[in-house]
Amino acid sequence: MNTSLAAYRSLFPHIQTGKLWLNHAAIGPLNSRTKSAVDKYLTNRTEGTIDDFPQIVQISDRAKKEIGILMNASADRIGFVNNTSDGLNIIANGLPWSSGDRIVLNDSEFPANVVPFLNLRRLGVEIDFIKSRNGEITLDDITAAITPRTRLLSISFVQFLSGFRSDLTAIGALCKRHGIIFCVDAIQGIGSTPIDVKTSQVDFLSCGGHKWMLSMMGLGFVYVSEEMQSRITQQFVGWTSNKLYFSELFNYRLDLDLTARRYENGAQNNAGIAAIGESAALLNEVGIPSIHSHLLDLTDAVISFADEKGIELLTPRSRDKRSGIVTLKVPNAEQIFEGLNSKNIIVSLREGKIRLSPHFYNSLDDIKTVCASITNLMQ
Repeated sequence: MNTSLAAYRSLFPHIQTGKLWLNHAAIGPLNSRTKSAVDKYLTNRTEGTIDDFPQIVQISDRAKKEIGILMNASADRIGFVNNTSDGLNIIANGLPWSSGDRIVLNDSEFPANVVPFLNLRRLGVEIDFIKSRNGEITLDDITAAITPRTRLLSISFVQFLSGFRSDLTAIGALCKRHGIIFCVDAIQGIGSTPIDVKTSQVDFLSCGGHKWMLSMMGLGFVYVSEEMQSRITQQFVGWTSNKLYFSELFNYRLDLDLTARRYENGAQNNAGIAAIGESAALLNEVGIPSIHSHLLDLTDAVISFADEKGIELLTPRSRDKRSGIVTLKVPNAEQIFEGLNSKNIIVSLREGKIRLSPHFYNSLDDIKTVCASITNLMQ
């Protein structure tokens, strides 16, 4: 394991309990730095100023800056939401749809990136589902799904089950050529895999913080390009959506902020903001390119193990199509899953398959341990 990465293992207390966590695609453990940031915030709410407004403005600004660095976005293009689905509902419900408009999705998405758009069927919007090929979605199939009535394409940066990494740059260019809105569910990619929303020409992105971002549930964020923001009619607003919302309180008005803060409709999960800001800072310190390279090395080892044991993969073999997820089509998957849990080795059981999702602090020895345990359980 890279020495610089190994130094970060001490930040993850669960390791000392004997727990081997390879389940970041489900939920990531909090590290000690993130916990300290939350503790500091809660201490202030408990026995400090208690009114946390001055502090949380600074904490929020810092968090947006760090999140922006992760995807090459300016802080003013980022707004906090409760979760990925809440974020996607902003765009799903904010556009002027007409009966017969079409949206392109695919059949391997997590429901969070499907249900908000299915809800538009009530307005006569049609959904075109691309059929994935062993967990992959090809650019040719995306191109073939586009019609003159296609208005929006939404796709996961990384697919939750197969770990397939979409070529966002190619998809973004395709969408721009056809005048289609490009929306991304980034929850399985940001924190583990490089992304540049400007190069990829992403119009709208939504992401929760509790997986690869190593933060808390109940706090996520959206990225909205300036052009896309101008096209969205906000369906939900609150007093903090306005400019200078703490001035002239009796001047009842709708004067939406020029930044993506307009999507923050009132009191927020401030402890979650403290957490995600610290976690994002940690990930930036380690460096997403280094994290991604390390994860590809770890997933290479899992793939080599699968080949050796004759286990079929759902995950692409090509490194340029992978992230931090490897999914194995093992026989008796539920039994193996339960056996790993009994050994304090935590993975996911999804759709009858075993999904492994290590992060940057996991080592090659961690991978050898889980592979040896799977071997024993298969006998």
